[in-house]
Amino acid sequence: MNEPGKQFKSGFVAVIGRPNVGKSTLLNQLVGQKIAIVSDTPQTTRNRILGILTQPDAQILFLDTPGIHKPQHKLGEFMVKSAKGALKEVDLILFVSDVTESIGPGEHYILDMLKEESTPVVLVLNKIDLLPKEQLLPVITKYSAFRDFAAVVPLSALTGDNTERLLSVIKDALPEGPQYYPEDEVTDQPERVVAAELIREKIFRLTRDEIPHSSVVEVEEMKTRPNGDVFLRATIYVERDSQKGIVIGAGGSMLKEIGQQARIEMENIFGSRFFVDLWVKVKKDWRNKDGSLRMFGYDDRNNG
Repeated sequence: MNEPGKQFKSGFVAVIGRPNVGKSTLLNQLVGQKIAIVSDTPQTTRNRILGILTQPDAQILFLDTPGIHKPQHKLGEFMVKSAKGALKEVDLILFVSDVTESIGPGEHYILDMLKEESTPVVLVLNKIDLLPKEQLLPVITKYSAFRDFAAVVPLSALTGDNTERLLSVIKDALPEGPQYYPEDEVTDQPERVVAAELIREKIFRLTRDEIPHSSVVEVEEMKTRPNGDVFLRATIYVERDSQKGIVIGAGGSMLKEIGQQARIEMENIFGSRFFVDLWVKVKKDWRNKDGSLRMFGYDDRNNG
């Protein structure tokens, strides 16, 4: 958990690379345990959090970028366009490549695409455990001819060799920001997302035009008790103190109504009895963070 007064960094990191270069293994190694990873089959999801790594001084949110491969049809073209949009909105891009294989069409395609990006790119040369050390430098030289990378990190996702160096590079590149997820979460949980959306929907409905787009909901705890009941604690973030007063209402009446309406719908959807504990906090200017907009459902592309 980040300590008050201490600098805390957070941000979004896109992990790209052609299939079978070790992206999933790398993410599992960084996060510290096996997490659910989407396949290389094109997905309709534009941006999906694959892994969440929380440390005392930072929280790193790793994103997938569907459609990163050369498109073969109109749908593929649309996916690539979406992926390119995602790359522009993250804080850092990790381009993962297999150091034991020569630079092929897949790498050339990605390198060409990255020429258009202003986001810093870190070249991650994976599988150094399979390559004699004297062969590493020539590979770095070849890749460096294509682009001025923010950093080049040779590592082994399998053994974990030099992954600490990669984490250091990532954290150096991230801006100061909030902790988006509880420290014990290593991947996104759809139930939490649904619950947050239900709460946000009630805010929209009950406050009408006074609050909606200035609010965002973060579910901080969602636990199933031994008897099957679910305890949910969430924070509603707004941008100004005046908005906080509106959401809370006279004597807490508005916040209570938001919680009651959301609880009823959660019980209908999830089939369990819910206890909902809501809090309201001011987080000035949160809407200026592209990562926050995308993560919490305020990305216009998600409405298209």
